[in-house]
Amino acid sequence: MQTPVPLSLLDLVRVREGAGPREALAEAQSIAAHVDRLGFNRYWVAEHHNMQGIASAATSVVLAHAGQHTQRIRIGSGGIMLPNHSPYIIAEQFGTLAALYPGRVDLGLGRAPGTDQATLRAIRTPQGAAERFPEDIAELQHWFAPDDQPGYIRAWPAAGAEVDLWVLGSSQYGAMLAAEYGLPYGFASHFAPDYLDEAMHLYRSRFKPSEQLAAPYAMVGVNVICAETEAEATRLFTTAQMSFTGIFRNARGLSQPPIDDIETYWTASEKAQVSRMLGCAVIGTPERVKAGLEALQRRTGADELIIVSDIFDAEARRRSLALTAGVWGLKPEA
Repeated sequence: MQTPVPLSLLDLVRVREGAGPREALAEAQSIAAHVDRLGFNRYWVAEHHNMQGIASAATSVVLAHAGQHTQRIRIGSGGIMLPNHSPYIIAEQFGTLAALYPGRVDLGLGRAPGTDQATLRAIRTPQGAAERFPEDIAELQHWFAPDDQPGYIRAWPAAGAEVDLWVLGSSQYGAMLAAEYGLPYGFASHFAPDYLDEAMHLYRSRFKPSEQLAAPYAMVGVNVICAETEAEATRLFTTAQMSFTGIFRNARGLSQPPIDDIETYWTASEKAQVSRMLGCAVIGTPERVKAGLEALQRRTGADELIIVSDIFDAEARRRSLALTAGVWGLKPEA
């Protein structure tokens, strides 16, 4: 029997209705420890801004907090929106994480703003900063170079730190850039699946070996909700469906409890738009989840799968992750 590819978690660090950021951050730490024990390969969080319902804006701080109760799992960004930042500062932050959690830090890099244009002005993101994305990655690589290289300015403690850089994206651009730089590539099919197959082909066909990576390595995002029954999994999924509906209503808010009938919540147009964005999803019993993940892995040739489980109830989320880990054959901590 073929060994399943590694399974990782992208945590949205959702702020639930009736709670606040403090509770969301405590849950992030608890979930990181939970998936560490279950045998997941990575725990990632993403940079978002001006979003009341997501508590991971200060991504490196959240990772430091979440990693405190972990032992083995890699922690990282999925991703840092590099145009919003000085590469030097990001090198310092993730070099610090590498000092705290040696050999376990990933730095996933995105080109998108992670917010709206008004918030970008508040962040002081320069106009046209996204066009410098390739140069900024090269600069990051320079700051992480071994400390025996000449140079008056160093990004301590990043110099020589063991941090794995990733390129993240949802289009051909990121795939080609990751291939050109010889870096691992993560595709955001959990919310933008349209170009998944094309991006995977471009990445592998154009990959150039690098000092970090000898052969292409691709990770694919997928929404996963696993429960004992199809009906319960479908009901739990309505939280994510309502959240994405809020995007089109310009009403992003707190995570909402699931409802019994999503058809009473959205319009036909909203349903079509949300269903397209959430098209890469596996929802159901453990057997259905296993079959769905296997089919996605065969289709894409993914070297790893990173799942999103946007579930309102904390215990139901833990149960979903445990069921998924079990059916996927992950080996829990002894």
